[in-house]
Amino acid sequence: MKDINEEPAYSTPVIEMLKVANEYCIFLENAENITKSEIMPFIQRITPLLYLKGSLLPKVEVDDSEAGERFVTQEQWEGVFNTLREQLLNEDEYWHLNYNSPDQTDPLKASISENLSDIYQDLKDFVMLYQKPARTSKQHAAINCKHLFETHWGEKALQLIQWIHYLNYKDINTETYSDLF
Repeated sequence: MKDINEEPAYSTPVIEMLKVANEYCIFLENAENITKSEIMPFIQRITPLLYLKGSLLPKVEVDDSEAGERFVTQEQWEGVFNTLREQLLNEDEYWHLNYNSPDQTDPLKASISENLSDIYQDLKDFVMLYQKPARTSKQHAAINCKHLFETHWGEKALQLIQWIHYLNYKDINTETYSDLF
């Protein structure tokens, strides 16, 4: 058994990911009490941070292959999704390219609410599992978060960053800044 100081599941990158993930989840769980004008800046700032922290997660080995769990129910996911969809209205949907599909040039429709809810589900499961006292639970939380970052929510975060940047700055008059260039 490894000393806790040598255990990747207790490393600084995992703890930092845990902090950012928890902040993200708490914010989305309270989205019904937050205005759209507060949601967009938060998502603009936290999404790149989530991506960065996810990319820094270490490789973790698990002592027990039976300790993995999922916590977020379909109803919880739908609650977050529906709240966000109501807040974002006509700015919720956007087009993007899927580089994992056979036809990489065919745009696909996506939803901010759906992507944020999917990321929420993965990160909330990470936070909940990491809170369990067993070392193997923390190992599974870290390895699952890293795997889901690489295969699922990392790509969704990148899509969101681009779309939210567009939404936040689309009305800036480029002629105003033409003298600067």
